[in-house]
Amino acid sequence: MVNSSACIAWRLFHLNWIPIAAMGSVLLLGVAFWGFSFEPVALTVPLAIAAGLALIVYLYALAKGDQADPKLIFSLGAISQLFLVCIIMGPLTYVSGVANWPLQDHTLLAIDRAMGMDPEMIARFVNEHDWLGGLLLRAYGLIKIMLLAVPIALTLTMRLVRLQVFVFAFSVALIITVAISTFVPAIGTYYGLSIAPSQFTSLDSSLYTAQLRDILALREGSLRYLEMFKLIGIVSFPSFHAASAVLYMWALWPVRYLGGVAAALNLLMIAATPVIGAHYMIDVFGGVALAAISILLGKYFLEAVAPSATAQTARPAPALVPALD
Repeated sequence: MVNSSACIAWRLFHLNWIPIAAMGSVLLLGVAFWGFSFEPVALTVPLAIAAGLALIVYLYALAKGDQADPKLIFSLGAISQLFLVCIIMGPLTYVSGVANWPLQDHTLLAIDRAMGMDPEMIARFVNEHDWLGGLLLRAYGLIKIMLLAVPIALTLTMRLVRLQVFVFAFSVALIITVAISTFVPAIGTYYGLSIAPSQFTSLDSSLYTAQLRDILALREGSLRYLEMFKLIGIVSFPSFHAASAVLYMWALWPVRYLGGVAAALNLLMIAATPVIGAHYMIDVFGGVALAAISILLGKYFLEAVAPSATAQTARPAPALVPALD
């Protein structure tokens, strides 16, 4: 990898293991302290995949040296890191939920109403338009597809530094999300409104129902056995769906043709968050603000590691937030 941006990205790739290792350490400490256990197969398989991808990257880079294909290295490398972040942060939201701080649903609901955005009115409007509920349900699930699309698109277009800054910002956003949600726990809009989601027959409330079940079980002490494929990520404020949508938009914005499509799809995902995710509107605003902060921290991270990287890799492109390639 003799390309200067590839060399900078390779350095950032190494450093991106630091926040991931920090997350993993906190999870291990929390699991040991609170007495959690895991279903072994569901934990081992994802970890083995992430570790295998990382191992392939390092062995390939060692074998090929300067002849290594950066597209292969950084696509697999970023996917391994992002996959590992998700593996860690899912159970970490459960470990943090054991802190049992008072639920803040009524406070978040009061803020929404003070802003003139009553979640019940929003839910009723969508419920009355079946097509809209179906569209938002599909949009809400884009969070996983976009997580795979970003490393592939950015490596194919050789925006390698931007990809590494995205991985850093994504990790930081998740860390901050879990930290805040530990002290501002909430279940969701239906709980705050004290209404049954079954009133809204056109809306899919399965995520809310699962979150309600798991949060209450955690708080009463009956849930200490975690099955990775069944974890839903029990976070309300700030909304990581909203944060991730902004991060995806920022990451893909400079990519010709794809940037505009990604922006439209991620705006739909943000719109789906209060309805499908049963999030308060203040959760969404908090997630958007968190994403902007994480991107700025990513910029400072890059400037600290390689002060000239922005000038070396700059490409003329419009930006939703401060531009960085």
